[in-house]
Amino acid sequence: MSRILLPTLPRAFDPEAAARLAERFAERDAACRAFAASADGAALLGALGGHSPYLADLAVREAPALLRLLERGPEEAFAVALAPLGRADPGAAREAVGAMLRQVKRQAALIAATADIIGAWQLDRVTGALSEVAEQTIDFACAHLLLAAAERQELRIAKGTTPRAISAGSGLIVLGMGKLGGRELNYSSDVDLMVLYDPEAATYHSDRAGACYVRLARDLVRLLEERTAEGYVFRTDLRLRPDPAATPLAVSVNAGIVYYESMGQNWERAAMIKARPVAGDRALGEHFLREIRPFVWRRHLDFAAVADIHSIKRQIYAHKGGKGAGATIALAGHDVKLGRGGIREIEFTAQVLQLIWGGRDPGLRDPTTLGALAALAAAGRIERRAAADLADAYVFLRNLEHRLQMVADRQTHRLPEDEPGLARIASFMGFASRDEFAAAFLGHLGRVERHYGNFFEAAPALTGAAEASGNLVFTGVEDDPETSATLKRMGFADPASVSAMIRGWHHGRPRATRSERARELLTELMPNLLAAFARQSNPEQALARFDAVLSRLPAGVQMLSLFRRNPALLDRVAGILGAAPQLANHLAHNAAALDGLLAGSVSPAGADPSACLPALVKDARHLEEALESARRLATERKFEIDAAALEGQLDVDVAGELRADLADAAIAALLPRVSADFAERFGRIAGGAMAVVAFGKLGGREMLPGSDLDLVLLYDHDVDAGESSGGRRGLAPSEYFLRLAPQVVAAITAPGAEGRLWEVDMRLRPSGNKGPVAIRLAALEQYHRENAWTWERMALTRARAVAGPPALKRRINEVLRASMVKPGAAAVALADATAMRLRMLKELPAEGPWDVKAMPGGLIEVEFIAQALQLVHAPAEPRVLATTTRLALARLGQHGFLPAAEVETLIAADRLWRTIIGMVRLTIGKSRDMALPAPAAAALLRSVAQLPGPAPVDLSAVHAQMREVAAEVRAIFERRVGSLGPVG
Repeated sequence: MSRILLPTLPRAFDPEAAARLAERFAERDAACRAFAASADGAALLGALGGHSPYLADLAVREAPALLRLLERGPEEAFAVALAPLGRADPGAAREAVGAMLRQVKRQAALIAATADIIGAWQLDRVTGALSEVAEQTIDFACAHLLLAAAERQELRIAKGTTPRAISAGSGLIVLGMGKLGGRELNYSSDVDLMVLYDPEAATYHSDRAGACYVRLARDLVRLLEERTAEGYVFRTDLRLRPDPAATPLAVSVNAGIVYYESMGQNWERAAMIKARPVAGDRALGEHFLREIRPFVWRRHLDFAAVADIHSIKRQIYAHKGGKGAGATIALAGHDVKLGRGGIREIEFTAQVLQLIWGGRDPGLRDPTTLGALAALAAAGRIERRAAADLADAYVFLRNLEHRLQMVADRQTHRLPEDEPGLARIASFMGFASRDEFAAAFLGHLGRVERHYGNFFEAAPALTGAAEASGNLVFTGVEDDPETSATLKRMGFADPASVSAMIRGWHHGRPRATRSERARELLTELMPNLLAAFARQSNPEQALARFDAVLSRLPAGVQMLSLFRRNPALLDRVAGILGAAPQLANHLAHNAAALDGLLAGSVSPAGADPSACLPALVKDARHLEEALESARRLATERKFEIDAAALEGQLDVDVAGELRADLADAAIAALLPRVSADFAERFGRIAGGAMAVVAFGKLGGREMLPGSDLDLVLLYDHDVDAGESSGGRRGLAPSEYFLRLAPQVVAAITAPGAEGRLWEVDMRLRPSGNKGPVAIRLAALEQYHRENAWTWERMALTRARAVAGPPALKRRINEVLRASMVKPGAAAVALADATAMRLRMLKELPAEGPWDVKAMPGGLIEVEFIAQALQLVHAPAEPRVLATTTRLALARLGQHGFLPAAEVETLIAADRLWRTIIGMVRLTIGKSRDMALPAPAAAALLRSVAQLPGPAPVDLSAVHAQMREVAAEVRAIFERRVGSLGPVG
């Protein structure tokens, strides 16, 4: 009797067929007879035989496997079914190997179907089991064929008894593609394979390698597809290889890499999302996939892929005779895979979103459809409701697909055309009636079609056309009078120059608009584009800056597709180009920074794209690729933060923290990668490690636009450590870390195609620029115990370890804290801070009216108050220590060392000064003129208005506020630190 509890099973749709199965099953032996006579047996055999002639035959033929499943559970039964693959001899005769593989497939197919029907396995386990049996049978078949090739003295094959051992070093790669690659194989699916080879790996004669591996591929297909009375293993498809119409069945690795680098299409990128080695030399297969990773996962957001891949869907749809969107979906004969609302639409949605965003977020590269939808929803790339609807529909439709294929082991995806056939499938799915099934089925299709249509089909509204309200024609060689009038009404003061510029775009003057597709997109976007720029205070200047961006792009389809899919982005770009020349110049030289505007939330509560940095760096094939990945994401993220700050979406505190989080993440990701690369050459020091300590604005998490990084590199190692070991050359500990340190600094500062990460200032290390680049922790501790100046201890108040092993970071932070609570530092802190500030006022005066950092009563004096008072009071009350200025001031107030009114004044001043510095840097850079251009003045007023207190109405009000705040800061400085003289 069965030990597995059987839930309510589908009732036999065909009672006569179910009865015949019960009779045939009972004729096998006593155990089968007893099972057929039981209630569970009758129900299960009715569910199988009453719906599927194929499963009925399998149940009789492989009755022991079915009874084993019901006695011991599907997992153990499945393991027993696959066991022959681990025992059999891959060198056996071809006929014996084929018979064994077909038996494994039969038993596994019966177990998977039964576990599915009785509800013991969910969809992912069913498809995973089918994929597992496919992978193992293909692996065994390849081992058998490799041994045969070795016998013919075509290949040198390693001795071994297992398929993995035989295939290692064979030069053969078999990639599972499609559903096999994603471990989502259908019940009656063919297997999509790509066969590649390395001609130098195992052949005796590399010039004959192609013929050898092509023969092997042909024999593999024949072995898997051969049909006998025992059935077959798997139908096999090799058409996903590079350029299948012009290439042999097996393609060399180098030819494959060259193809994807030069000619690969977007649909092939989508196919490669699921690719994985399933047989042959798996290490070589992983190497091949690493080499083509840049082809699959583009460095920049790829909205051009949307239309390209959707065109494939439309072609399939047209070929299958689908009707237009909005028409009623017919139940009879509907293709659940390729039809409207079907499986392919769900897969395309997930894959296109993966292609767009996966290049910058490795966490989105899940090869499974359900896994991809979940990851995309978690990252905010698809609405959670849409992802849930698509996932529910996917499970329903895949289960339905399996039932369709279980009926007769046919690779079909179409519902029956006749009513009895529909009723059979409804019953097989467990529905009480055909109408109940139809309601559930059509409900899922409708939701999928709606979400798919929202993503692919719906064109963005061209709001600019309404604003233009007239002609916008730029294709001739002369100005169109009506177009000039339209531009004039939109707000362009010089329509002739605007028309000439845009005609140049349409005539392909910049490389970005030379392709036909780019010009099509430009024409479609023109009303929106002109309307967005017309809303700027100086439209011609903003448009000219956009022209500079276009002129530096090697191709424009990507950016224009980005605008087409995201109309609101045009308004943001126009606003940035109109208000912030510094950002406009950055965008002109780094068009990829546009990706940052779409990359993610700039809210602290949102998903931070910086979190992708460790995975991107780890995923890189080599150090230079890791550096480029880090530079790319950092460039995009910095631009995104700066743009959000310019637009008033972020206040100065949040923006500073986000910039610091980005720098922290980049340094923490790159340090171990650079260290590992260095260790390949010079080995490792026993107990040795390096850490990075941040000072200044990074240490205080108050970074401003364009802030450099104040860093100190520290290291430590075992007391008795000798030369490094494990590399090509050994180094003494001190030399090792003195040579590693510049590599770390270079990783942060070296320029690349995406610019550089940051500038680095290392003058805060002991002895400044004259000292060693890296300092041992014990030496730093001794220096601050015996020799440090007050200004160096003041700098320590903002120091924190940001990268390195956790244990070393903890020890560093303990040393930093001990140095600041040293009693001797308090006695001279105030006098030294006063003297230093006096010297700075004399030697480094403010550079113009907007240099609120250096001016009397400016940001430096706020920071000096916080730092000096921390040194004075920390020995008695260490809780006043905080690396962020506003937090340190608040703690000084909480513990009674500053009056509450002064704390409030200083924190407000700190925010005001940093806000002004940030806006001035973003808009004009530096200026000795009190007046500001209108866009810069508007941005400054908008940002200052976000601060507590009355909002200034114009620049004169800002000037008055600056004078008042500076005088208050200076008064507090003189009361709490020392006399400096009148505010100048």
